[in-house]
Amino acid sequence: QTCCASGSSPGIVLCPCSKSLSRSSVRSRMSLKPPKAYNSLQKGTLLWDPKPLQVKNIFEALKKGLNESLEAHQAELDHLSGRHKDTKRNSRLAFYYDLDKQIRSVERYIRKLEFHISKVEELYEAYCIQCRLRDGATNMKQAFSLSPSTKASRESLLELYRNVQECTEDMCFIEGALEVHLGEFHVRMKGLVGFARLCPGDQYEVFVRLGRQKWRLKGKIESDDSQTWDEEEKVFIPNLHEKFEIKVTELRGLATILVGVVTCDSINFFSTKPQAIIVDITELGTIKLRLEVLW
Repeated sequence: QTCCASGSSPGIVLCPCSKSLSRSSVRSRMSLKPPKAYNSLQKGTLLWDPKPLQVKNIFEALKKGLNESLEAHQAELDHLSGRHKDTKRNSRLAFYYDLDKQIRSVERYIRKLEFHISKVEELYEAYCIQCRLRDGATNMKQAFSLSPSTKASRESLLELYRNVQECTEDMCFIEGALEVHLGEFHVRMKGLVGFARLCPGDQYEVFVRLGRQKWRLKGKIESDDSQTWDEEEKVFIPNLHEKFEIKVTELRGLATILVGVVTCDSINFFSTKPQAIIVDITELGTIKLRLEVLW
């Protein structure tokens, strides 16, 4: 899977024949400090296999969400600025200064958003460069492996193998740095929908997992068909490689009956508006789970 750079700002240019493929040079050029979760990445050690297509999809969804947020705050700034001018003409000083503080606050947030977007674009551009370098080194390695074995070809193969490994390590590091900029998902429980399947007194357990992050909550169907849950909200940190896994079981005394297990991609959750999610837990959709996700 090849990774294509999108229209991002001019970034790092690396020569495929140079020694600058090392991860240390990539980090220094990008002025990045390794996040705590990834500072154990050592030379020659891979934490995972990079997934360029998944990273591309997440980047596009993230950039779209950030741009939506930027447009919304820019519209708010324009609205406040218009009111600010009217208030100045009317000489309502107290309200004028209050609006002035709001405008300054929105302007600061817009600057942060613009910096956030530029940083994400820089990371993704560097990721695409390493991806293309790795693809080129891989193709050359395959070509050399088909040629007659000589001392020179063996040395070239060894060097190409090191280049592929270094590019892969750089991609792993950049993926970790990109995850830091993904924000948070606030997942709110909205209840089960089951029509005739849900009866007063029924008890259910919902287990939501995203990578190593887990959320286990229990609920009960009341006599008036309302539902009570022991927890209502959980914060998850987005992950480039993991999807949401949702498991629902029915509790009957000491026994548990599996209702269903589903997975849910998080790409559509990068939005400025809360996302209402309805997940079919059973194959026929007789029981559904309603969640709300706020990014």
